[in-house]
Amino acid sequence: MAVDVVDAACDALVAGLDGPSLRILAGVSRRHADEEVPEIVEAALRDVDLPSHPRASQDAEEAAIRVLAARVLAGLLAPCGLTGWAFLRYGHDTQPLAERLVELDELYELVEHSETTHGEIDADVRAEARRIVQTSSLP
Repeated sequence: MAVDVVDAACDALVAGLDGPSLRILAGVSRRHADEEVPEIVEAALRDVDLPSHPRASQDAEEAAIRVLAARVLAGLLAPCGLTGWAFLRYGHDTQPLAERLVELDELYELVEHSETTHGEIDADVRAEARRIVQTSSLP
């Protein structure tokens, strides 16, 4: 995912946003993104007046869920990719915003033993993703 942050920094520069830390972030090698991105991302966000959250804080976790939910709605992430990520990240000690996603992930596992189809679960995931995005706590 750090590579995605580098790509987003490049996109931001192309879109006309600028700042010294944003330029540094956009220049991070994809090979070293996992190591270098965490060190510079907060400053890059300040460059473009975007909020940043302390790593692993409740706000950061919710922001990550919202970003991935938006990716599902944009067709950039499969619905089962979102639920699988939520299950791996939170499991049954779930983060409140991801609780329904974890439940839906379990439905994918049981689909062969039920009358529910993958398509129906996908639709439920998209509906949950819409709810998550619409309840955004961002100003």
